[in-house]
Amino acid sequence: MLVGYVSDERYVALPDVLLEFERDGQSVEARSRATGAVYADIAPGVYRVTLAKAGYGSKTVAVNVTEDDPYQFRLLADGLLGYMWPKWLRAGERAEFRVHAVEAYKLELWRYGWQKEFIRPIGWYDEHGPRATMQVSPDGDYTQTGVQWNKQGYSHPHHKQYIEAPTRCGLYYLHARTESGRFFSFPWIVAPAKPQTTLAVLASNITWNAYNNFGGRSNYIHPDHLPPKPTVNARFDLKRYTDPEHRSYDSDTYAPLSFDRPEPINVVPEGDVVTSPIEGRAASHIAPAEWRLLGWLEREGFAYDYYAETQFHSGALNLDDYRVLIISTHPEYWSRDMYYKLKTWVFERGGKLLYLGGNGLNCEVEFPDETTMIVQNGNEGNSWKMLDQGIESRFHLRNESEANLLGVVYNDSGIMTAAPYRVVDAGHWVFEGTGVRNGDTFGERSLHMRIPGGASGHETDKISPSSPATVHLLAKGLNSDNGGGEIVHFDTTSGGAVFSVGSICYVSSILVDDTVSRITANVLRRFLG
Repeated sequence: MLVGYVSDERYVALPDVLLEFERDGQSVEARSRATGAVYADIAPGVYRVTLAKAGYGSKTVAVNVTEDDPYQFRLLADGLLGYMWPKWLRAGERAEFRVHAVEAYKLELWRYGWQKEFIRPIGWYDEHGPRATMQVSPDGDYTQTGVQWNKQGYSHPHHKQYIEAPTRCGLYYLHARTESGRFFSFPWIVAPAKPQTTLAVLASNITWNAYNNFGGRSNYIHPDHLPPKPTVNARFDLKRYTDPEHRSYDSDTYAPLSFDRPEPINVVPEGDVVTSPIEGRAASHIAPAEWRLLGWLEREGFAYDYYAETQFHSGALNLDDYRVLIISTHPEYWSRDMYYKLKTWVFERGGKLLYLGGNGLNCEVEFPDETTMIVQNGNEGNSWKMLDQGIESRFHLRNESEANLLGVVYNDSGIMTAAPYRVVDAGHWVFEGTGVRNGDTFGERSLHMRIPGGASGHETDKISPSSPATVHLLAKGLNSDNGGGEIVHFDTTSGGAVFSVGSICYVSSILVDDTVSRITANVLRRFLG
């Protein structure tokens, strides 16, 4: 009978895994096939199942074998991974480091600002038992439940591995290095114990989680749920590549995505400094790119308090404690509560917002609990013509267009291109001291190596019918298909203000392009008063 399937941490089928089924003193051996399928000549019932494959961690689990519900066995590849839990907290609070290693490793704490600042060594870690620092991942779809590392075998208080957050807020990274030289780094968001400045900056950690495919699911790979069979060949098996209409979202409901997973997409190479080019496909629009903004703020002398977006949702960040808020790079996924709290603060209480990113606030998320989120993508089959119906985004499907708050909204024109901006209104105060004239270009230089070419790019936002009537166009990217990001500004009657740049690539230019730097500094100084 078909007992189940075996897959790795990316839900890729694992062939030739050795399995032993034990019950009532009897033992039956089986091996997984090319599809990861496991067939065994056994009767239904509860078995002790041991799995082993070279290059992966062996494990033993109790499985209730049934005829009509194939079990999903999961194995974890040998290597080095890690994450903090919780991934965000306040200064002085305590979090656990959860590291997967198959050899002894050293852990260090660093702060990422204008400089990579070494904070302190955490220590060397190994155990008396063989490969005892190897983590055990759950079976099934743990993208919904979390991997819950350190749960198995770490019941003794001496095994718990906690770090107290430093008193200074900011973006921290843990550096792990093994005896053989493997390296892995993972972020940790430390918010202030209480407000220290009048400027708050949000890490886009909801977007980090939406793009994190550890466990085999993200909001882009199997966004609704894991299919019954693991992947053999992505180009043949994943809807992302096989749907003739190129629809990613065709469900009315989406399974949760847990934050309780490592984030390999957020690794910063050990030798990188803040002005290093941002290499790779993912890093250019998540934490490594956001680090460039934090480095620029410190280089220019702007003190800031740092928070996770999830801390804004939970209420740990009170906007009324601040004069200015910065969101940056790619804050694509927000809750309804976050959006309307921010809008009220800007339009009714004089708050000032810098939106230094692209494709922002584009889709609503809900939080069933503190550790998981559900993305409300909608069904593209039902909303395929939503632009023709005046619906400007997935957020607009359930609420209003984010252009009401940001002044701009994402659309596909110019996607996956990059270019400089062209000045539209050189007389506006944001250009003071830059020396530019109408028609001049700026933002030619960029650290964004996935899509090099300029500060306007990757994904871009533009003015729409939902933008406030007072929105003022300052510059537009020279991307193809009239797809350049639009830099805009508008004031509110309460004394609030919004400055938006409409581009994921913008912060990748802020450290290396003088005009991008000067414009941003002009806005910040004026908004901070």
